[in-house]
Amino acid sequence: MSSTHIKRIGVITSGGDCGGLNAVIKGIAREAYARGIESVVIPNGYAGLYNLVDLSEVVLLDADRVSRIEASLAGSEAGHSRVKISKIADPNKYERIKEGLKKFGIDALIISGGDDTGSVVMDLSSRDIPCVHVPKTMDLDLQPYSVGGDSSINRIALFARDLKTTGLSHNRILVIEVFGRYVGHTAFRGGVGAEADCILIPEIPVDFNVVYEHMWKTYCGRIERSDVKAGTYIIVVSEGIKDASGQLLYDESAGVDAFGHKKLAGAGRYVRQQLEKRLKEDPEVETFMKKVGMYAPGVYEIPEVREVTPGHLVRSGQSSAFDVNFGQKAGAAAVLLLLKDKTGTTLVSVNGNRINYMPTSEAIKRREVNVDELALFESLGTCFGREPKEYIYKLHEQKGAGERHL
Repeated sequence: MSSTHIKRIGVITSGGDCGGLNAVIKGIAREAYARGIESVVIPNGYAGLYNLVDLSEVVLLDADRVSRIEASLAGSEAGHSRVKISKIADPNKYERIKEGLKKFGIDALIISGGDDTGSVVMDLSSRDIPCVHVPKTMDLDLQPYSVGGDSSINRIALFARDLKTTGLSHNRILVIEVFGRYVGHTAFRGGVGAEADCILIPEIPVDFNVVYEHMWKTYCGRIERSDVKAGTYIIVVSEGIKDASGQLLYDESAGVDAFGHKKLAGAGRYVRQQLEKRLKEDPEVETFMKKVGMYAPGVYEIPEVREVTPGHLVRSGQSSAFDVNFGQKAGAAAVLLLLKDKTGTTLVSVNGNRINYMPTSEAIKRREVNVDELALFESLGTCFGREPKEYIYKLHEQKGAGERHL
């Protein structure tokens, strides 16, 4: 469909919720309005798109409705579902979707989501349903920056910092498991933001002997230096971590999600168990516990290791200011991409008067943590579950302003 014939845009948010999505919705609605185009919510993600034909009405994002959306709140006013169109057991699903769009006069879609969402954008675009993709994932595993990433990093850092108070009160070793699936961006950046002692990510196979040695040396030193013999040790661990053999460390009983992906919960429990095992086997532990006045025979013979899983709390609450900025720009720019017939594409960034985009097929390719950077933090004392490496660096003089890319 030519951009000159776009009179109404459907807005979909799909996959997991996160910060910044309401800013995307407001950006779409306000830019569309400024261009004389209506925008409507297609609720409940791709499930809502499939069932659109059966709805009696859709919500028009007019000035009054948009004013009631709070851009700084996480989550999405449009709602979500973890549904992949191609997996719907209905041979007429695409015709049904087109009938629903026709019923409500929707000419094109702007869809915000991650890699699975992006694959459906490609699917729909190939079937002559015009779509533009706004990258959204707290995991930050897409090629461009994704709305929600900065918010989740800030939440992880906040929770990990706050947990230090209870850790100090009980001399606990705390293992904090966070989302991330097969990449460690959120654990890495959130852990650094909280000054965590140890950060375990999928990109680095974990040597638990190294983790234990770092933990014990750091933990003991803190307690011994403390006038009240108080100390804690914080580990931030991403789901999806692997051991030295490449084996995923997770609870297999968790099952799979609606997209067919393994639920990777349980990494924190595995780390806790590995540390407890080594504490029980280490003959130095009892000597240390007695020295600092912690030991109680049969009751308190090793330091307590606790796992904490903030889970969906890192998706909730307030969006970061960065995600509100990015979300509004991304939503508005997605409208402009539609108007230039740049369908089947993913918005990357807005730099001044330049709107950057890329094919969605390229945008959804997995981006991992650049492990070359880890050695810099190892030189600052952070453990990444491996023997520390020397930071090998190169100097590069940059001309002009760069783009932020976590």
